[in-house]
Amino acid sequence: MATMQIKSIDDQLYNALKIKAKADNRSLSQQVVMILKEYLSKPDPRLQHQTDEFLKLAGSWKNDESAEKIPDLTIINWTNSDV
Repeated sequence: MATMQIKSIDDQLYNALKIKAKADNRSLSQQVVMILKEYLSKPDPRLQHQTDEFLKLAGSWKNDESAEKIPDLTIINWTNSDV
């Protein structure tokens, strides 16, 4: 198992961790590990937002051209733009 050292922790945060550890009947190290595990086990809301936005787009593309022709049209439009 790996070991981790945290330096320069704010006194207020350290005291809050000690209080929470005591209330949960854990050592300070156990409490920090538990907090990290809980935090990292939650899904990243940024990824969920990206997934939701992608799903909104799914099926919304409308174009009469074939799927093979669309990349060619995109390149033509991009090269002809005033960027």
